[in-house]
Amino acid sequence: MMDVQQLSKKLQSDKRLEDLISDFHISFEELSITVSESDLKQVLIILRDEQSYLFKILLDICGVDDPKKDKRFTVVYQLLSIEHNLRIKVKVEVSDEDFVPTVKDVFSSAHWYEREVWDMYGIFFVGNDDLRRILTDYGFSGFPMRKDFPLTGNVEVRYDLEKQKVIYEPVKLAQEFRDFDFKSPWEGEDYILPGDEKATKQ
Repeated sequence: MMDVQQLSKKLQSDKRLEDLISDFHISFEELSITVSESDLKQVLIILRDEQSYLFKILLDICGVDDPKKDKRFTVVYQLLSIEHNLRIKVKVEVSDEDFVPTVKDVFSSAHWYEREVWDMYGIFFVGNDDLRRILTDYGFSGFPMRKDFPLTGNVEVRYDLEKQKVIYEPVKLAQEFRDFDFKSPWEGEDYILPGDEKATKQ
């Protein structure tokens, strides 16, 4: 049975994949590879069908947002090979303007995962004709897992007994949402908790 190191070497020596995978990284006994959005389907099909890999199960698709990067989003596909008892992460880096091809014709479970990534991050999957909200309300504004989404959200929701319906209103905060002074909430102005010297004023 292969281990993670052997899997990495096998993928790097695979002639079909040598120009498709741009990065290999092993962390916590799990291999991550990076591919472009244009090569994604081809790589997933090879990983699924090739007898040496047999990553038949798509466990999840998730998003990562890092606004400091040129390509701020990373879409991560987590695959499992029961035959070889291995997992692999396939990563695709995209910008705000980029589209990712749907892989629901490669893994049928991808459909709902892609809807979730669309709902949370606003990453568009070309070919998925059912990108509706799945975790938030259909009238929801914005994408809540983006780092620039306001912590307070955009609207407040309440049920109005008189009108007998749900009411959406702009967020109104009666006081400052949060005042970050980097102090421990248990210490006073004159006493610094031992080990919490970060709160000491310079």
